[in-house]
Amino acid sequence: MRVLVTAGPTREHWDAVRFLSSAATGRQGIVLAEALARRGHTCDLVLGPTHLDAPADRAVTVHRVVTARDMLAAAERCWPECDALVATAAVSDYRPAVPHAGKRTKTEGPVALELVRNPDILATLAAGRGRRPVIGFALQVEDAEHHARRKLEEKGLDAIVLDAPAAMGAAAADFRILAADGTWTDLPGTTKRALAEHLVDLLESLDAAPRGG
Repeated sequence: MRVLVTAGPTREHWDAVRFLSSAATGRQGIVLAEALARRGHTCDLVLGPTHLDAPADRAVTVHRVVTARDMLAAAERCWPECDALVATAAVSDYRPAVPHAGKRTKTEGPVALELVRNPDILATLAAGRGRRPVIGFALQVEDAEHHARRKLEEKGLDAIVLDAPAAMGAAAADFRILAADGTWTDLPGTTKRALAEHLVDLLESLDAAPRGG
């Protein structure tokens, strides 16, 4: 298989030096790309800003991006040639409506920052999936299972991985995987490398399964 993986945070600048982002590092997507390569697959890794080293394996093609719109554009270029998608990236949902060209000068009192929605990368790519496997991630805090289930159903995913803010940047965390048939797989205290192997197993089983449509 050739698998498209999105990973890491995105950055949305509101002036030349400041930006909106998250604590994500791209670790999960990086170790997933490495696991895919070890198992004989190829990977297009669309990777947001991170201090971590990208995979050096020749089976992994790394596409560096910064903003959510950069990530979507790179993913859309890769997607037609790929057989599956795993969207691990922690994409900024919003961006400043009008970024300041220079460094905004500090002033007294509050500052209002108008935000607009970024494109939903996973929903956009999943809409053109055909019969290809698609797995997403859902970082939730309140009513987590309900929101993960709704995200899976609304975007038509094969599975979704539920995690929490503590997973950002960590080498291990508690994970739950919800499959399209409604079954949950609990993976408490699991390293991201072990989760990556589990996801490759899942991709291989989905790729081999008969699919309608």
